[in-house]
Amino acid sequence: MKILFLIILCLTIGVNTYSQQINYPKTKKVNQVDDYHGTKVSDPYRWLEDDNAPEVKKWVEEQNKVTFDYLSKIPYRNKIKERIQKLWNYPKYGLPQKEGNNYFFSKNDGLQNQSVVYIQNDLNAQPEVFLDPNKLSEDGTVALSGYNVSKDGKYFVYGAASAGSDWNDFYVMEVATKKKLNDHLKWLKFSGIAFEGDGFYYSRYPEPKGASTLTSKNEFHKIYFHKIGDDQSKDKLVYEDNSKPTRYFNAQTTEDQRFLIIYYSDGTSFNGLLVKDLSKPKSEFIPLVIKLENNYSVVDNIGDKLLVMTDKGASRYRLVLLDPNKPESENWKEVLPEEKGVLENVVLAGGKLFASYLEDASNHLYQYNMDGSGKTEIKLPAIGTVVSISGKKEENVLFYSFNSFTFPTTIYKYDIKEEASEVYNKPEVDFNLDNYETKQVFYASKDGTKIPMFIVHKKGLKMDGNNPTYLYAYGGFNASMNPSFSVSRLIFLENGGVYAMPNLRGGGEYGEEWHKAGMLENKQNVFDDFIAAAEYLIKEKYTSSQKLAVSGGSNGGLLIGAVVNQRPDLFKVALPAVGVMDMLRYHKFTIGWGWVVEYGSSDNPEQFKYIYKYSPLHNIKDAEYPATLVTTADHDDRVVPAHSFKYIATLQEHQKGNNPVLIRIETKAGHGGGKPTSKIIEEAADIWSFVFYNLGVKVIY
Repeated sequence: MKILFLIILCLTIGVNTYSQQINYPKTKKVNQVDDYHGTKVSDPYRWLEDDNAPEVKKWVEEQNKVTFDYLSKIPYRNKIKERIQKLWNYPKYGLPQKEGNNYFFSKNDGLQNQSVVYIQNDLNAQPEVFLDPNKLSEDGTVALSGYNVSKDGKYFVYGAASAGSDWNDFYVMEVATKKKLNDHLKWLKFSGIAFEGDGFYYSRYPEPKGASTLTSKNEFHKIYFHKIGDDQSKDKLVYEDNSKPTRYFNAQTTEDQRFLIIYYSDGTSFNGLLVKDLSKPKSEFIPLVIKLENNYSVVDNIGDKLLVMTDKGASRYRLVLLDPNKPESENWKEVLPEEKGVLENVVLAGGKLFASYLEDASNHLYQYNMDGSGKTEIKLPAIGTVVSISGKKEENVLFYSFNSFTFPTTIYKYDIKEEASEVYNKPEVDFNLDNYETKQVFYASKDGTKIPMFIVHKKGLKMDGNNPTYLYAYGGFNASMNPSFSVSRLIFLENGGVYAMPNLRGGGEYGEEWHKAGMLENKQNVFDDFIAAAEYLIKEKYTSSQKLAVSGGSNGGLLIGAVVNQRPDLFKVALPAVGVMDMLRYHKFTIGWGWVVEYGSSDNPEQFKYIYKYSPLHNIKDAEYPATLVTTADHDDRVVPAHSFKYIATLQEHQKGNNPVLIRIETKAGHGGGKPTSKIIEEAADIWSFVFYNLGVKVIY
């Protein structure tokens, strides 16, 4: 009776008036000690790395039982799920892309697990379902990873990923009949679809040996050509370099299919380029860029020249025209010089160049003549993000999509001749977005560097230091955190929450210099920037340390693990998702080696020193940690779940306060891509319930 009364009281006043007693599963320890250049490092939970072991599966079940028992006692959990479902249930459209004589686009009616691909032969014609991924599996866990259509519009090639894995199977459909052909390509990962005639180039790894397809190290990426109708065993090897087993290779063809471009890289930054003129039957690959010191992206060709975006000689990127026969930088012709903003994307359409720039972490869109003259700004509706742009060289119609924190993803149709935009598709969300505002502030980090931060909240917010606040960031891999629309975030905003997103160093918001200021030996800058953001929000009376939740995923999960270790007093709730937590061993799993250019490696004595100082797993001490909900998934083969397993086991061992430290392990899901809507909503409901409960939010439902 007493418990029932307390639950009713919690519903009434909206605060966490009692704490649940948690009995964590006992996690065994083993005597594993590694020697890193003379430093002995204990790894007592090494056994959790074997995701196929029965004892690990049993441990997962026990941890999930404790977590879901805890979540089930949060009185408004089902109400939150119902509200998210209601908000989520509106049609969502993808950008139309013209291929051959048809337009293709994706659409989700609202709560479909996967978006459906539609086809129409005219923008005014009635769209028809072309491919419904929801029919590929009963539970919606098979998702499209991408698709492309041959230049003549005859063939449609798509990638399918199961349970969120990065492994892809490729299939082919005949567009005219919508018939699925016999082509089936396996063991593809991080591959594009680059058409040439009745075939396409793709990237794959050798078939993994044994049962560790989700954890074993991926090596010997190769590029093949598949002729449609052939068995994969007949595919032609186009490029490999067995002297570089951990090198990535990717293929691209220009829109006219004259040039084949091969990108190669040893990690997530800095690439080389090779090009082959396919119009000449016996042509060889020409090396355009050999040294892996900068970033290059081929936009398209203009005749026998290539338009290339690069940060060589321009930290914020520029667009140059180069001759493959004279690729040296002194022969480049500059088309769009470096600007104050970061050049993010360039598309050729209707005889014009369209370029998207990032200026103080929000986008501006411009039209240019092909030689870079005649700059005209295409006015965007608000501070926000140009999500994608679609156009063809010979077409006079361009599509672009735009969104922001309080602006759902809207598609615009742009008439190139008239230089005029019109709304092509605008969603209707059951939420009064006009009641909320977005502002951008700049605050000083520990070393004085000015860091931008977006803050979103209800208009008329009381600055009394008592607002529940959700601080989210990433800070790495040259990835820019632009304004974006999130349905589940609306739950927090309508319950009086403040959403804050700082643009930390390590990202790409101000170009490659900003990125380098937060990578390798400079990684501590990222953590300092984040801690300073939290201190700013508290100082300016948005919130207090008892009302502050912090969140990040993947590299952002690493961020949360690191800052919680360094300042456990500063946060009340921590949400590290699919994080890179074991910085000493991350490079030993799947494609973790590709991040060495970003983080450094424990194999290197000097890099080991600074990695070891912040590695989330290795810096947990006896302390009172925030209420923590770690999220991961059993099919994550990018940041393998062992990171999160070992981290939570260590955190549970050292937690000295009463705050819960739990892990939620999703099944038949991966790093996040392709997750079905049903699982997204369930996870979002659990996360927000945990946040509200531990921040003492007065829930309105």
